[in-house]
Amino acid sequence: MASAPHDPATVPLPVKILVSGGFGVGKTTFVCAVSEVEPLTTEAMLTTASLGVDDTAYLPGKTSTTVALDFGRMTLATGLVLYLFGTPGQGRFWFMWDDLSYGAVGAVVLADTRRLADSFPAIDYFEDRDLPFLVAVNCFDGRASHTAAAVREALSLPISVPLMVCDARDSGSVKSTLVQLVEHAVELSDLAEAGAEPARLRR
Repeated sequence: MASAPHDPATVPLPVKILVSGGFGVGKTTFVCAVSEVEPLTTEAMLTTASLGVDDTAYLPGKTSTTVALDFGRMTLATGLVLYLFGTPGQGRFWFMWDDLSYGAVGAVVLADTRRLADSFPAIDYFEDRDLPFLVAVNCFDGRASHTAAAVREALSLPISVPLMVCDARDSGSVKSTLVQLVEHAVELSDLAEAGAEPARLRR
């Protein structure tokens, strides 16, 4: 999406974006990295009740988890104001996704290549609801351990769904991911207005 100087006289356009993915994939970090307001997080401490339920094998330092949502805001130079809603990752909280996705124009599905299977519920959810989305592989160690082609094949992801590598800790990387998502959502919207069905474009 081309960035143009924002005209102060122009009313900002609000855009709702979901940030989704499995448990401990970096959703809270992603939202906090770019939020221009104090992020709202609903973190709760992990307790013995989560033993055997939440897989922390690759997350030895993780002591808390999102139990409701994360919220942040980022303004683009084009005048779009992105309202970011991070979804809870554990299956027992998926009942909240319908409410959180209401009115959203697109979603980022964060993926961890060590636990790719955790990405399937979010991918299936957005495909079933024809909500534009992209998959962003979060580089926890600062580098991509698998090629984009290998990840796409492992996820059985259609070529029409964007896949990119990002670092949820880096604001520039997160912003690039969000801009890519907005471009993707706008493209599908334009194609839909021309008579194409977004659901068919992703097959």
